[in-house]
Amino acid sequence: MEEKKPYVIGMLIQVIYAGMFVVTKAAFDEGVNTFVFIFYRQAAATLLLLPLALLLERKNARSMSLMLLIKLFFCAFIGNTFSLNLYNVSMKFTSATVASAASNSLPVITFFLALITRMECVKVRSSSGIAKLAGVALCFAGVMVLALYKGPALNPVSHHHHHIASFAGDARSSSSSRGAWIRGIFLMVLANVTWSIWIVLQAAVLREFPNKMLVTAAQCVFSTVQTAVVAAAAEREMARWKLRLDISLLAVLYTGLVVTGVSYYLQAWCVELKGPVFLAMSNPLCLLLTIFCSSFFLAEIVHLGSIIGGILLVGGLYSVLWGKSAEMTMNDNGDEQQQQQQSHHKISTEMVVVEKTMISGSQEKDQNNNEQSTPTKSPLQQV
Repeated sequence: MEEKKPYVIGMLIQVIYAGMFVVTKAAFDEGVNTFVFIFYRQAAATLLLLPLALLLERKNARSMSLMLLIKLFFCAFIGNTFSLNLYNVSMKFTSATVASAASNSLPVITFFLALITRMECVKVRSSSGIAKLAGVALCFAGVMVLALYKGPALNPVSHHHHHIASFAGDARSSSSSRGAWIRGIFLMVLANVTWSIWIVLQAAVLREFPNKMLVTAAQCVFSTVQTAVVAAAAEREMARWKLRLDISLLAVLYTGLVVTGVSYYLQAWCVELKGPVFLAMSNPLCLLLTIFCSSFFLAEIVHLGSIIGGILLVGGLYSVLWGKSAEMTMNDNGDEQQQQQQSHHKISTEMVVVEKTMISGSQEKDQNNNEQSTPTKSPLQQV
C-alpha cells in the first residue's frame, strides 16, 4: 500500500486541478470579476495558512530577515498576483480545456528559460539534446495550433439546453471572437512564463530559507494585499465585490482552501518522495479530466484545435522529460564509470607499490643470505 500511495496522491492532485479549471471557468461565466476573484482566493488561502504557520513555526518566523521578506514580496507579485491575474483573464477569453492544456507547457517553458540563462545546456548531437529541442518545438507548435486553429466543434457530453445557451452567450461575447481568442492564448502563455520565472525564484528562496510553510504563508499574505490593490483599481463598483451563495463562493473556497492549501502540500510531499519528474508525468491526466468535466458540467464546446494543440503540448512535455531523464542517467553512469576508473587506478597503484616493496624486500633478503654464506678468510689465507 505504501508503494501505491505516491500514485494515488499524484492522481488526486490532477483531480483537484481539473476541478479548479472547471469551477473557475463556471464562476467567470456567471460574471464574477477575475481580479476580485483572485483577491478572495488569496484571502481564503491566507486565512488557512497564516494561523497554521504562526502556530507551528513561531520560532522560525523570528529568523526571517527584512531582505528575505522583500524577496518574498516580489515572488508573491510575480507568481501569484501577476501570473494568476493573467491566467484568469486568459481563461475568460478561452476555455477550461485550453487552460488545462496550456499547463503542460510549464516544464517546457521552465527548461527554455533555464537554457536562455545558461542554467541548462543541450548537447545537440546526443539523443537527450535532440529530445529536449524537439519538446520545445512541439510546445511552440501546440501553442500556435491553440491560437490559430479552432477546427470543428465536438458535441458536449451534457445536452442541457440552458447550459448550452449560457455558454453560447458567453462564447459570442468573448471566445468566439478570433481576436479575443488569440489574445487569451497570448496572455495564457505569458502567465505560464511568469509562473516559470516564479518557480526559479522560489527554488532560490527555499535554498536560502528552507521552510515551505512560512515561505508559502508569507507569499499568500503579500499577494492578498497586492491583489486587493489591483482589484480595487480594476473594479470600482462595490456590488461586484459581493459573494453570493452560488458557484462564485464555491470557486473561491475551492481554489483558496483546497488548491492552495491542500494541493500545494500534497505536491511538496509527492516531489520530495518521487521527484518533480514523477509529478509532471501525471499532468496529461488533468487535461483528460478537464475535457470530460467541462463538457459534462458546463456543456463546454470543445474544438478539434484544442485537442490537437493539447496533444502537441503533452508530446512536448514528455519529450523534454525523457531528454532530461536520459541526460541524468548518462551523467550518473559517467560518474559511476569515473569512480570505477579511479578505484581501479588506486588499486593498481597500491598493487605496484606492494610489488615494489616485495621485490625490494626479496632483494635485501637475498643480499643478506649471500653475505652470510660467503666464508671469511683468515689472515694467513689472505697472505
